[in-house]
Amino acid sequence: METNKYFDTQVLYEPLEGVERLENYRPGGYHPIQIGDHFHDRYRVVHKLGHGSYSTAWLARDERFNKYVAVKVCTADANPKEVDTISTLTRPDYPSVNHLGRMMVPSILDRFTIHGPNGNHACHVTAPGSVSLSGAKDGSWIRLFQLDVARSLAAQLVLVVDYVHAQGIVHGDLHLGNTLLKVPSNIHQLSVKQLYEKYGEPELDPIVCLDGKPLPAGVPSHGIMPIWLGKASEELTLSETRILLTDFGEAFSPSKEQKYESRAPLVIRPPEARFEPNDPLSFSSDIWTLACTIWSIIAQRPLFEAFFVTEDYITREHVDTLGVLPPEWWGRWEARRLIFTEDGKPINRNPYRSWDDRFEDSVQKPRRESDISSFDARERDAFFDMLRLMFSFRPENRPTSKQILESEWMQKWALPEYGKTQDNA
Repeated sequence: METNKYFDTQVLYEPLEGVERLENYRPGGYHPIQIGDHFHDRYRVVHKLGHGSYSTAWLARDERFNKYVAVKVCTADANPKEVDTISTLTRPDYPSVNHLGRMMVPSILDRFTIHGPNGNHACHVTAPGSVSLSGAKDGSWIRLFQLDVARSLAAQLVLVVDYVHAQGIVHGDLHLGNTLLKVPSNIHQLSVKQLYEKYGEPELDPIVCLDGKPLPAGVPSHGIMPIWLGKASEELTLSETRILLTDFGEAFSPSKEQKYESRAPLVIRPPEARFEPNDPLSFSSDIWTLACTIWSIIAQRPLFEAFFVTEDYITREHVDTLGVLPPEWWGRWEARRLIFTEDGKPINRNPYRSWDDRFEDSVQKPRRESDISSFDARERDAFFDMLRLMFSFRPENRPTSKQILESEWMQKWALPEYGKTQDNA
């Protein structure tokens, strides 16, 4: 998570694990929220769902319709563009309203503004998600999805990206953390008491200033760990794999604005953001991050890894895995001379981890050891054919989302698994 560049370092707090950066409770930042707060004379906060750099998300009971909803409360200085983007994508009169990916974008159910001690906060209400895909993996010892589940998740992710792209919008921040699983429909039948009995009551940890002084105005008295509504990744069944693509805060329309800087996490950031900084990003940048995310769905570990993330280290990972960069990039990469020979051989690193090594180490071997289905030779080859094209260094060589949907792996393995969930529904 990237920190907000405006947070006030004058006041520091004892850190609390698993909660938002407390220093961002300041003018222009987060709105202080407590369990039991009422929003808009309708939504009663019952638990916390999570947080991002520019918002906190809360599980609330909609007392008008007697169901649970997610209320996202933005920082006072957040760009309201995200809500406008989602509203555009979920308009009922859109020509692509019957596209399968349409149901994977959360509809805005309500919008309102909170006036608080830190400013005015735009809020929007959507259906709640149970857990992100990264959260499901974090809740597991083996960090793997069953193979049928992984195929269905990958198919849905490509479908929703195809829908977003068909509307002329680049998501800009595709990763496991922004892909949520829908909550089971029967959750709405639980009373708040029953919800707490099943999933646990909110845990309140006091917020304390490091200097021992009283909390400033606009800072909540307690930090709250998010509720866990999900399951460990390997326990998810095919019928439970219905996704929502969220966090459109970095989304943009290339026909209306040019964007040159990628704010996707560095480990999945497309290489053109580094090597072609004067060329505007476009739909192909999503295809790179989509490929990274699909790999993380089927594998135990990410394709590109780094403990201390730097641009040079990630580029080294790219070359180890995918081969030599385009000549003009290769020549401009100053650190290359210390890492690779002119023809791409690693210097003082033997052996290094190739694409095949990573597939065996992160996909096949851990699946066999965990007694979870692995890829046979035909499926592996089809998967490689699709993903290697998506990982083309030159953005113009990457396939479109529609071409990905037409690939052999999608047609023979991924989309049929997703079809089973539709049949059951």
